[in-house]
Amino acid sequence: MRIVFMGTPEFAVPSLRLLIEQGYDVVAAVSQPDRPKGRKRVLTPPPLKEAALALGLPVLQPERMRSPEAVAAIAELQPDLIVTAAYGQILPKALLDIPRLGCINVHGSLLPRYRGGAPIQRSIINGETVTGVTIMYMAEGLDTGDMISKVEVPITDEDTSGTMFEKLSAAGAELLGRTLPALFAGELKAEPQDNELATYAPNLTREDERIDWSKPARSIFNQVRGLSPMAGAFTYLNGEVFKVWACAKPEGKAGNGSAAPGTVVAASTSGIDVQTGDGLLRLLEVQPSGKRVMTVADWLPGARLSSDAVFGGGEA
Repeated sequence: MRIVFMGTPEFAVPSLRLLIEQGYDVVAAVSQPDRPKGRKRVLTPPPLKEAALALGLPVLQPERMRSPEAVAAIAELQPDLIVTAAYGQILPKALLDIPRLGCINVHGSLLPRYRGGAPIQRSIINGETVTGVTIMYMAEGLDTGDMISKVEVPITDEDTSGTMFEKLSAAGAELLGRTLPALFAGELKAEPQDNELATYAPNLTREDERIDWSKPARSIFNQVRGLSPMAGAFTYLNGEVFKVWACAKPEGKAGNGSAAPGTVVAASTSGIDVQTGDGLLRLLEVQPSGKRVMTVADWLPGARLSSDAVFGGGEA
């Protein structure tokens, strides 16, 4: 069985490695093009490409998978099956029709909930306590294909997007390993998705990252976890961007009832207590504008945080 594997971020790597470890004939890997990263904008290959090259696989990196040239390049490989995991582009029908066994996708949610490009982050931001992985047949719509298999994975208060990416990528690879033998044997019974139950997880925007201190402490706590360690949640302090990377689980402390949301109620090396729309939130790891990520204990001594400081607003 000839397999073409398509993926881009670290999430896809365990699934690719599992295919190789289990002896499947992966004839090529397809990933997004190298992109500039960091302040110096260094051209950087995606994690899937690096893993594929280390495994001795040829790698294709078309800019647009919908282009006739990209589709033709896949067709030349004559795959029996295409497996995708967080590839990052919707595949055209012309490509979906190439493999005789179809195209399957390892998706980081329990479909039909959280269709789209940011299911892991938005599950945490929305306060979910359970998520999972769904393997589905790919269709022309956005994560609308028939479901083949699922596995549930709990989300704890200690989890961030970073930890959940690791857990779900491992769970997805294990599920893929259990699913493929039945697929190749023709024993699968796919289940159509109930579109009435569908929810969506679009890619995150800058506004999704901005902290609204009028929201409850628990909501902001979930937002911070859901944005770490990728983009990071941000607010403003003295007119400059101030990122929050970690905070303590809210414990129902009401704080100063007369203080406006965003007001610093207390500050010590243990953390910065900020008034929210409902309760206090203690900041633990922060990143002032132009600085590195640091604990509050490291930042406070030289910060000169005023006693009437208020987070929020915008640029001065």
